[in-house]
Amino acid sequence: MARGPKKHLKRLAAPSSWMLDKLSGTYAPRPSPGPHKLRESLPLTIFLRNRLKYALTGKEVTSIVAQRLIKVDGKVRTDPTYPAGFMDVISIEKSGEHFRLLYDVKGRFTIHRITPEEATYKLLKVRKMAIGNKGVPYIVTHDGRTIRYPDPLIKVNDTVRFDIEQGKITDFVKFDTGNLVFITGGRNRGRCGVIVHREKHVGGFDIVHVKDSLDRTFATRISNIFVIGEGTKSWVSLPKGKGIKLTIAEERDVRRRRAAEQ
Repeated sequence: MARGPKKHLKRLAAPSSWMLDKLSGTYAPRPSPGPHKLRESLPLTIFLRNRLKYALTGKEVTSIVAQRLIKVDGKVRTDPTYPAGFMDVISIEKSGEHFRLLYDVKGRFTIHRITPEEATYKLLKVRKMAIGNKGVPYIVTHDGRTIRYPDPLIKVNDTVRFDIEQGKITDFVKFDTGNLVFITGGRNRGRCGVIVHREKHVGGFDIVHVKDSLDRTFATRISNIFVIGEGTKSWVSLPKGKGIKLTIAEERDVRRRRAAEQ
């Protein structure tokens, strides 16, 4: 009988978005409990070792984070398995680099470098809205933050622009038809598009229909939708591919064109 929290993670059970190969070990770094769920996060070990190649082994990652070089959302994190997740800003001040964790169109975490100006804020999806002790209104966001006294117009599923240094909301965008969204779960993870229509299902999952810039429509649950901009203008820069998923045949044609140009 299992007693207490699990401390290990087998490599084959790790999320596919980490892109770990099958044969180079039995285990994978298990993310610590934190602001993001295990299957929606990326431990710092994998980001620094497997993605950026700044370390060769897990031990080297531990010595990098122990030197207090890595900041996540403006706070120094020394836990090598700290769970960084969607929209988190990872800063390495020694090399002057800033990254935002986003998905590519294949649903994998990608290295997306951003400018220092863009690293000062992040977008948060409002998960819950409630009134706390002494009648204080507050919202809970997708990365576990509790923000008190939000704008009364902010509702669940909206997105707020959060200034990391001041810890305050600077702007917000409503969940509404015609706004730009990013898909954070399901088969279409990593795709971008504009909300066309929302189907309400009482007692079930609301379904949202989204149309991308190539006029292809797809549908997903409302829990997978993350509004990232008003109209068609995004508030954050998007990774390579701009959230447009190509068919296998189109990808092949792009590859052939590139090969022909070289």
